[in-house]
Amino acid sequence: MIAQSLMDLWQGFGIALQPHNLMWSFFGVLIGNLIGVLPGMGALSAISMLLPLTYTMHAIPAIMMLAGIFYGSQYGGAIGAILLNLPCHPPHAVTCLDGYPLTKQGKGGSALGITMIASFFAASFGIIVMIFASPLLVSIAFKFGPTEIFSIMLLGLLCGGTMSKGSPLKGVAMTVVGLMIGIVGTDVNSGTQRFTMGLIELSDKVELVALALGLFGVTEFLRSVNRMDAVGSGIKVSLRDMRPSKAELKRSFFPMVRGTLIGTLFGAMPGTGPTITTFIAYAFERKISKTPEKFGQGMIEGVASPEAASHSKTQVDFIPTMSLGIPGDAVMALILGALLIQGIQPGPQLITEHADLFWGLIASFWIGNVLLIILNIPLIGIWVKLLQVPYRYLFPSALFFIAVGVYSTNNSLFEIGEVLVFGVAGAIFVALKFPIAPILLGYVLGPMVEENFRRAVLLSRGDLMVFIQRPISAAFVLISTLLILGQIFFAIRGSLKKRKALTLRPAALTGMPVIEGE
Repeated sequence: MIAQSLMDLWQGFGIALQPHNLMWSFFGVLIGNLIGVLPGMGALSAISMLLPLTYTMHAIPAIMMLAGIFYGSQYGGAIGAILLNLPCHPPHAVTCLDGYPLTKQGKGGSALGITMIASFFAASFGIIVMIFASPLLVSIAFKFGPTEIFSIMLLGLLCGGTMSKGSPLKGVAMTVVGLMIGIVGTDVNSGTQRFTMGLIELSDKVELVALALGLFGVTEFLRSVNRMDAVGSGIKVSLRDMRPSKAELKRSFFPMVRGTLIGTLFGAMPGTGPTITTFIAYAFERKISKTPEKFGQGMIEGVASPEAASHSKTQVDFIPTMSLGIPGDAVMALILGALLIQGIQPGPQLITEHADLFWGLIASFWIGNVLLIILNIPLIGIWVKLLQVPYRYLFPSALFFIAVGVYSTNNSLFEIGEVLVFGVAGAIFVALKFPIAPILLGYVLGPMVEENFRRAVLLSRGDLMVFIQRPISAAFVLISTLLILGQIFFAIRGSLKKRKALTLRPAALTGMPVIEGE
């Protein structure tokens, strides 16, 4: 089985190294690297803007390009965090804690060098996990019917909703909003129009491109519209500065390994974002350190571990997305949508039915990570210069490309209006502390959940007990139930702690002891 996987990987390299596919993979990592450096943009915005381009492309180069943007942006995000104390994206906020103090000590180049080594090591480990996990997925692929797929999708919706940043209840509410947007259009079975409000343009469905660009492009512009400053500085980093010493490599090795393992574990768990992963890796490293008080003052371990965790998670995130159809975060949900646009159904059968896409994509991961190292070494100075672009030029330019990208999909001005509506709605949700990523998750998974639920009920002749009579489905239903009960338990416990704190506060203010029974 392992030998067969290695043979498949060899064929995947043949596909990934074809000039056409290699060109799009290089384009993806280059754009991703650039987007990662620029504050406020992010992989979501870049993938959303380039998604219309994939409509006319073959599936393999299209997914290679989008994947390259995803892991390429992880490389770029560390540059601003280390050199300028500027967490361009949330997962790199923890990198600032020790990365920027190292820069002030004149070791910013070494920190970047360690980041590149940790990133490549962690990404390689994540790719190896994908290679050897695939035979297991193939062996169980044919045990999944509509019942099991529905249960998995249900778990994915709950994970995305309850584990998102902020209140789990708000996350679930936003997932429901996404589900409602996903069912707008013509019902496949009955042919009737649903929730179109009499608008013929909505009879097909709400466009994924319009939804993604509105929520993550226009919303970001509206949030940052008053920022008129430039964020860069005159920092310069030479190639010699990026070579870490032997002592730094020795100190970074085991934190790199631990961060990689943490990222791999969380990457296999749908619904856990990269920000959680990096903070847990940093906290664990500080916990086991002999000098925890030095963290935050320029510890190389505080850079190596979270960056390794981020990159291993980025690669392993593709396992639940490609093989189970459960995206780990909003970016994965967007890539899942791109697969559906290409007519490819993610799930356990994808590895066998689209082996060229699966193995070509895995091979492109390694090629892309090598390209990123080659790119970052000579271009690090240019990336730092790009951090000096003022927001008053950056975001209007992004809006222009958003409008062009949406219009180019179907030559429809109505879809540009959709982008505006979703952008305003997203800004309102963010202002009210509602997470917007679950909306995209609900939109992508909603139609698949509905379709498989209908099939399962039809095959069982209306017997809902089928979802707990089949072992695999029952296991996912049980996990979903435990997830809901766990969230209720933590919510009640948090409420009781707040009530207890409010009860004790008057006594604490007066300095009087609290006497039982009073």
